[in-house]
Amino acid sequence: MFLKTRTEIVLAGVGGQGLILIGKIIGEAAALFEGKNAVQTQSYGVASRGGFSKSEVVISDEEVAYPEVLEPDLVLALSQQSYDMYRSKIGKDSLLIFDSDTIEQRECSGKAIGYQITSTAVNLHSMKILNMIALGILAGLSVSRANIAGFPSYDSLKKSLEQNTPAQYKNLNLEAFETGYKLVN
Repeated sequence: MFLKTRTEIVLAGVGGQGLILIGKIIGEAAALFEGKNAVQTQSYGVASRGGFSKSEVVISDEEVAYPEVLEPDLVLALSQQSYDMYRSKIGKDSLLIFDSDTIEQRECSGKAIGYQITSTAVNLHSMKILNMIALGILAGLSVSRANIAGFPSYDSLKKSLEQNTPAQYKNLNLEAFETGYKLVN
């Protein structure tokens, strides 16, 4: 039996959604608070806001020899373009999480689950916290689903979020994170 030693995560959407920040939070949570090896890479189109943006995180108990995602275990899609890009590229045991408020679900090669991320942000009166709601959802899924093995714990993510959030946004980001977590649990 082959034991997978890497957890590969893709966070994709458009520039300005905070995907690179949550990639950094996930990577630091794994490395700093759980003693794992983690790398985070990012890419984005020529338009910094509104163009395609992607953050990848690879987490492993062993040294990470190749820093890019080869076979994602988890994909977060916050735009239709990113959903369409990954829906047929993931394995049957992979999970594709998407914003059901803005993305039309189509056939997927893995398991796809939609959450009302945009409307939740509207209810919290800030579209700037989509990423923190999504991070909370991922934290909740890591607790309730075994196929995101290797994903950092809720406590590690919360500590990393606190370290990576400016003081003036800390309470709002924590509220959004908690709200996202409660959407799953």
